[in-house]
Amino acid sequence: MKKTYTFATLAVVAAAISLPAHAQTEIQWWHAMSGPLGEWVNDLAKQYNASQTDYKVVPTYKGTYDESMTAAIAAFRAGNAPHILQVFEVGTATMMASKGAIKPVADVMKEGGAKFDPKAYVPAVAGYYTAPDGRMLSFPFNSSTTIFYYNKDAFKAAGLDPNKAPSTWPEVALAAAKLKASGHRCPFTTSWISWTQLESFSAWHNTLFATLNNGFGGTGARLAFNSPLHLRHFENLANMSKQGLFTYKGRGNAADVSFPSGECAMMTGSSGLYARVAKEAKFAYGIAALPYYPDVPGAPQNTVIGGASLWVMAGKKAPEYKGVASFFSFLSNAEVQSASHKRTGYLPITTAAYELTEKSGFYKEKPGTDVAVTQMIRKTTDKSRGIRLGNHVQIRTIIDEETEQIWTGKKTAKEALDTAVQRGNEQLERFQAANK
Repeated sequence: MKKTYTFATLAVVAAAISLPAHAQTEIQWWHAMSGPLGEWVNDLAKQYNASQTDYKVVPTYKGTYDESMTAAIAAFRAGNAPHILQVFEVGTATMMASKGAIKPVADVMKEGGAKFDPKAYVPAVAGYYTAPDGRMLSFPFNSSTTIFYYNKDAFKAAGLDPNKAPSTWPEVALAAAKLKASGHRCPFTTSWISWTQLESFSAWHNTLFATLNNGFGGTGARLAFNSPLHLRHFENLANMSKQGLFTYKGRGNAADVSFPSGECAMMTGSSGLYARVAKEAKFAYGIAALPYYPDVPGAPQNTVIGGASLWVMAGKKAPEYKGVASFFSFLSNAEVQSASHKRTGYLPITTAAYELTEKSGFYKEKPGTDVAVTQMIRKTTDKSRGIRLGNHVQIRTIIDEETEQIWTGKKTAKEALDTAVQRGNEQLERFQAANK
């Protein structure tokens, strides 16, 4: 097959040939993106590397969020940490407390001479990664939120309106019953139980997940997700599980494969799953806002941030930090951000990128892709700003362990939530004692 080259391609090749050889400063970037999202991360690095000749960003997949964070901590202690580390949002408080291990992104940008205005970023995103003194500590990258996916073909086969997603939890249960009656073995599932069914659920209903405004008020926060509302929701999920209307698929994002494959007809999960759904689903699908309980005052409010941010590790040389600042400036570009948002389903981290995406007609062309954004840009309250707790990773594991007892029938919803709160509070107490 005859190859054809565009003028732009020829120009890049010619420039590369004519440029004198010089040593590039390498910037190591450890991340936790796999599959289509891993391809996206690699493409971003290639795009940046092709845009200039001074720096070379080297992305390296280090396993899951948990695994990459553990690897980076070990590497820092050994003196060979990467320049950039992708850390999921529940690791934020731990990273903030890691004095000496990180360099605030605000300082990196200032020292690197890069243009940096925290006000350019979507408030709900920037605010989460900002210290009490107003300095942005990490760089917002793949920010996501929880949304609702449903299989339109399965809805049609079950006699449901394929153009109308269930907007309340009672409607989800009714839809699940019809889907089961039509032969669907997995009417509803969810990924990230703690994030979708407790953390975002709480904010969506303007209810505290933890005291002291979900930890933003200090390390003395204690868990509060065994309230009557939380208990009611998990009792409903338990009943759905017994009836075969809700299928638990495992911890973390283990359930993600079950929706695009067509196995499960409805799912709550990350907006970042959109990249996989768009690529793999062989059926018509819909994207909608999270369900809520209509009798709860103030619901729906707003969902909380998920995904991850990029932390800059301490102990590097000034020219290397200048490269990091250059790369972050590239990532903040409205066109780069808009393209990433369209490709992945992650939020556009700047207002300019959101406006550019809207102006392009993407949201009209792909109905539902704006759901994540509209859920996040609503006005937040002290109860719904987000959740920032120490040892949050361990708390999520505890929640997984305890709620799994519900699906197997070994514990009631009340027993599981009460125990999760008790065990989780022990983690918070340890974190508080270690960070006095």
